[in-house]
Amino acid sequence: MFYDRLRQELTQLQSDGLFKSERALSSAQSAQITVDAASPRAMVNLCSNNYLGLANDPRLIAAAKAALDSHGLGLASVRFICGTQDLHLSLEAELSQFLGTEDSILFASCFDANGAVFEPLFGPEDAIVSDQLNHASIIDGIRLSKARRYRFRNRDMAALEESLRKADAEAARDVIVVTDGVFSMDGTFAPLDEMRRLCDHYGALLMVDDCHATGFIGASGRGTHERAGIMPDILTGTFGKALGGSIGGYVSGRKVLIERLRQSARPYLFSNSLPPAVVAATRVALTLAKEGDALRDDLNAKTRWWREGLSGLGFDLQPGSHPIVPIMIGNPIMAQRMATHLDERGVYVAGFTYPVVPKGTDRLRTQISAAHTQADLEFALDAFAKAGRESGVI
Repeated sequence: MFYDRLRQELTQLQSDGLFKSERALSSAQSAQITVDAASPRAMVNLCSNNYLGLANDPRLIAAAKAALDSHGLGLASVRFICGTQDLHLSLEAELSQFLGTEDSILFASCFDANGAVFEPLFGPEDAIVSDQLNHASIIDGIRLSKARRYRFRNRDMAALEESLRKADAEAARDVIVVTDGVFSMDGTFAPLDEMRRLCDHYGALLMVDDCHATGFIGASGRGTHERAGIMPDILTGTFGKALGGSIGGYVSGRKVLIERLRQSARPYLFSNSLPPAVVAATRVALTLAKEGDALRDDLNAKTRWWREGLSGLGFDLQPGSHPIVPIMIGNPIMAQRMATHLDERGVYVAGFTYPVVPKGTDRLRTQISAAHTQADLEFALDAFAKAGRESGVI
């Protein structure tokens, strides 16, 4: 019965057009990738979170190779037993300096980082106020806590204030407001300046997940808090996107908060340390991000060009300036049809439909990288023009 049920559920996902298939790349992650090993072909990649184009950077690869020789493959331990190397401590210090915080703690992923925050810091006397479009890792992390929970409409500051008033009226001991810095399906920014003002007014903490911002958003790439001119109480983020695209995440904030997590955060206490090669490469990526004005300027210019090109063709875009550029289709069948036409023309792009996004907001999500050449983008725009007409989207 159990396996029959699983087969039925998989069949239903396929019939609903929601079954996720994985395609193997036979190349490194970059602006151009090679897919389908049986009959390999090169494609322009518009799906990756490789914003600064560092996932295949030779400087990161060289640092990883050197760390393999000097520090080994892995630690075979958690941090507090015998899994902390000088590399881990250096990365935590350098990350804190970059973000403008007192201390940082490393995790295997930002999913683990977000899962680690709430349970040790907040109990039944406390309240967590969360944006309705926050990442799944935040939602799951909040569920692990016994704190009271409030949810407000995406980026709706009146709804946020209503939740803060309710938490205040119910005499919550500590209140924390949690938000993505950038909402990954839309490429929109959280209004952090207003959120910080409301948190200060009601005596609440502010936590920001900056996975889609660290390294390339803000004047010096520090993230959405730099863009907004504020400082959250807790910052989380990843090394798996702009900072090299490998693995690893972090929580950053006041030293006393980070030390509390070192003592009690279960994903930290019970997961192996990050591999030395990853840590060494991430340190190089962080240095490049600090010095990355030219990379960020290039990324921003390419993003503007891509947005203007798609708009000129008549596509309906989510407005914004982030390298996440969603093309709104509104129909799951048409979204998948257009993705298929693009695939046939050598452009790798993903369609998103319900339940990943709300019904009626089906879309193709494109993502720009500093690694894209102008030729890549012109090729992709031509493919979008033809595929859009073929599928009836424009």
